Amino acid sequence: IGYRGIDTASMYGNEAGVGRAIRASGVPRERVFVTTKAWNNEQGYDAAIRAFDASLERLGMDYVDLYLVHWPVPGKYKETYRALETLYEQGKTRAIGVSNFLIHHLEDLMGACRIKPMVNQVEFHPLLTQKKLLMFCRKEGIQVESWRPLMQGRLELPLLTELAAKYGKTAAQGVIRWHLQHGVVTIPKSTREERIAENADVFDFELEPEDMNRIDALNEERRFG
Repeated sequence: IGYRGIDTASMYGNEAGVGRAIRASGVPRERVFVTTKAWNNEQGYDAAIRAFDASLERLGMDYVDLYLVHWPVPGKYKETYRALETLYEQGKTRAIGVSNFLIHHLEDLMGACRIKPMVNQVEFHPLLTQKKLLMFCRKEGIQVESWRPLMQGRLELPLLTELAAKYGKTAAQGVIRWHLQHGVVTIPKSTREERIAENADVFDFELEPEDMNRIDALNEERRFG
């Protein structure tokens, strides 16, 4: 269908399958952007190095494109991130970053790290717009990436239905487009082929500024994850 960004993690238990699927696809490795993550029980400097090597072996690859600290485990995330800096300098990962970090976590980390996080992957969607965090990351040059972008399919909101009809798209396509126009990388998940194709078909329309603002106004600080 054309997807080239693959997001996995040691905690998902599917790295080996992801690696097999990429090899079977026939798409050259350098054309695929692979992200994986260090889970909470893999944190600390030495543990994160070991966890990365294990992930790489399961994936059957000699590098990943992005390696993330999955959650900010208190007392450990700075040492974990130091391991990521080492892996980056060794060329084993093309980029490093964090996931689920709030502003105070980022400030704490940036006070100690040598390489600023390149990505912060967080829950982000119309009911959780994280405006302060988004503005902070923009100011610091940290790319925000959204997990749970489609709110686990909870898309039956009157405004989203109205806008889908207006643009001749589905509610899911409207929400993905909203992410992209905010400059947020999005990783929608589906097990259904037709939905996977639909989620990628979002580059032939643009939401008007007032409609972007109306979707922003749906924010309830509501987390699904």
